Amino acid sequence: MLGITFEETRFYQDIEQRGQEKEARSLILRQLTRRVGELSQEVRSQIETLSLEQLENLGEALLDFNSMGDLHTWLDGNG
Repeated sequence: MLGITFEETRFYQDIEQRGQEKEARSLILRQLTRRVGELSQEVRSQIETLSLEQLENLGEALLDFNSMGDLHTWLDGNG
């Protein structure tokens, strides 16, 4: 037809990115819960609004977290 595959369409790429963001968010939430304890709905809501790049940054930063305060500090400065 036009010489492009379905995987090359903007629609497909948007869906793929949303899937990656959903997976990243799910992983980050599980890691945070294990690292600092149960997350409040407010914190979960803040994390839900983060971009993929911010989620990746949070994924790296959480390795240094020792408490919920560390997460709040990160969110206040990066969220």
